[in-house]
This record gives sequence, structure tokens and C-alpha cells, in this order.
Amino acid sequence: MRNPSMPRLARVALSVLALAWLPGTCRGAPSIEVAGAYIPAWLACALAAVAGAAVARAAMVATGLARILPLQLLMCISIGLLVAVLVWIAWMGL
Repeated sequence: MRNPSMPRLARVALSVLALAWLPGTCRGAPSIEVAGAYIPAWLACALAAVAGAAVARAAMVATGLARILPLQLLMCISIGLLVAVLVWIAWMGL
């Protein structure tokens, strides 16, 4: 059965507007230029996360916190994820 609440012309107009709006949101992936090559922004944030986790691990070992804290891998992964999100927000905006 057909739905009489919305006329055919309104459905067609809504469909055309939706299809016309979709390509306007495609701006490409955010990237940075390094030595002439474009690096995806998510990859740069992932590298910052690995560096942040490595620094956190080194700080835990240097302070002796590594002997006290349980689940150190989970802690380092959480700190790395936090660094990645903060880099993304600082770089790309909220």
C-alpha cells in the first residue's frame, strides 16, 4: 500500500535534495605534507600515541611505579589512546 501522508512530488524532491547534499560533505581525508608526500592525519596521531605510550612506560619504570601498578599494558594503551585523541582534537579541532 502507498503512504498517502507524503505526496510523490515531496518524496522525489526530498530524495533529490539528499543526493545533492551528499557530495558536498566529501572533502577528502585530513592529511599533512611531509617531504612532498601526504600522510593521513590518523597515522600521525597513531605515531603520537605510540610515542606517548613509550614515554609513559619509561616514566613508570624510572619512577618505580612499574613494580606497583597492575595491568601495565592496559595503562600504557590507555595513555597512548588519550594522547592520540588529544593530538587529533588539538590538530583537527573539535
